[in-house]
Amino acid sequence: MDSNNLVEFLQTGFHVSLGATTALIESLQDPQKREENVSLLNASFDQQLTTLVEKGKITEQEARTYMESMWTQPNNSDSSATDTSATPSTSTTNAKTQQEIEELTAEIAALRTELEQQRQSK
Repeated sequence: MDSNNLVEFLQTGFHVSLGATTALIESLQDPQKREENVSLLNASFDQQLTTLVEKGKITEQEARTYMESMWTQPNNSDSSATDTSATPSTSTTNAKTQQEIEELTAEIAALRTELEQQRQSK
């Protein structure tokens, strides 16, 4: 099994498990979704797998969007607990953290590009 297939397999497994977890939570919270998820059991295995992968991809994207919005929001809870003299250091810390996140994101993108190039050269 080459690294490309292994990465795809692991990513698909992650999406399936995330999709199954999402389907379970939806079933517990919403009777209509419960009926939809029960009807999914009558579908073929490939169709079930495809549905769970898609649900997992959507859930992953929603989680990423949520986390990105959390990082970009100003931290209001800290500002009410501290005096105004602490605000500049908090802003500096947030700016440093944001810069570190951007650097790590760029590094991950570079690693992905390198991995893709290695896949294509094999």
